[in-house]
Amino acid sequence: MLGSAKTGGHLYVITYRGNCVWFNFSHSPSGAPGALFWVKTTLYQYLTKKYGPIKAPADIKLPGTPVSQKETDLPDASKLPDDEPLKRYDGQSTKIGLGRFLAYLLNPFVKDNYYYEITIPSDSFMEYAKKVDGSPNTVFAAFLYKAIAGYFPSKGDDQLSGRIADDYRNDIGAQESYRDFTRLLHVKFTRSMENDSIEKLIRIARGAVILQMQPELSCERFRQIEEIHRGIDAQPDLKSKKKYAASHSLFRSDARDVFNVSYAGQTDWGQMTDYIDEVHSITDGDFMLEVNALPDKFCLTFQLINRDRKPLDLFCKVIDEEGLPYTVSEMKTRYLPDIELPNG
Repeated sequence: MLGSAKTGGHLYVITYRGNCVWFNFSHSPSGAPGALFWVKTTLYQYLTKKYGPIKAPADIKLPGTPVSQKETDLPDASKLPDDEPLKRYDGQSTKIGLGRFLAYLLNPFVKDNYYYEITIPSDSFMEYAKKVDGSPNTVFAAFLYKAIAGYFPSKGDDQLSGRIADDYRNDIGAQESYRDFTRLLHVKFTRSMENDSIEKLIRIARGAVILQMQPELSCERFRQIEEIHRGIDAQPDLKSKKKYAASHSLFRSDARDVFNVSYAGQTDWGQMTDYIDEVHSITDGDFMLEVNALPDKFCLTFQLINRDRKPLDLFCKVIDEEGLPYTVSEMKTRYLPDIELPNG
């Protein structure tokens, strides 16, 4: 039971097998940057107890560290600028892959989500990214597009678009907040681009990202979210709140995409990196790529909803063609504890 004595009163859960530790949390109380406060503190306490003093990351939140106002910041949406962006990005929804995902989503007997762990040496990847003028987000978006174009049969000039996760805390003045300020940027790829070079695909992705990272759009998104929250709060009971939240979901009204890329950015682990082999994020999704970085390697989690590994093979084929070294694990399934939610 979350919130019980067995979980130390926490709404987050830690589980482990062998030398692997799972930190389970929801985006409801915090975003990934906020959850890292908890992850890093917990790891640091464990490692120092087991191995003795080690150098801590600069931003670690140890017991006794005062909780600053900035850490709990929730901006006032009414006070944010309401200027129009210079230009809005034009991209349409796609139905490619929707049928397989709905079949998974609506199946009450499906619990497993399959994934593969891929690592790429940092020096090799950064040298490659510099050569193609790309970032982790745009490079992996281009790689995934190539894999998906090879996986789904052609239906004319259909759209094979993707999403890139963006942390927009800086744009709304909440730089240090633990709260979840994440939006998904839409990148329009079409079947006609299938034979384009990776460099061209990266330019397409970068242009889409630049247009959608305008601070005006971040403020607009936050105002929309706050308006929905007020609507949920105004409902008289839990059933009505759930119905309102589902029917007003921005993720539902956003453009539908085939794949997702989420890069957590560089994380300061301090001397803890001496004890960490890999860091992987595991979420829900199909054609979902979660990316973490350690000083010596990029850690990718390639997620699928079924056991068909052809998408993975096609993705690895792209990596091979681009001349990058990598390792890939066997297929894995998410390891989640059986939990109960507290009443009330």
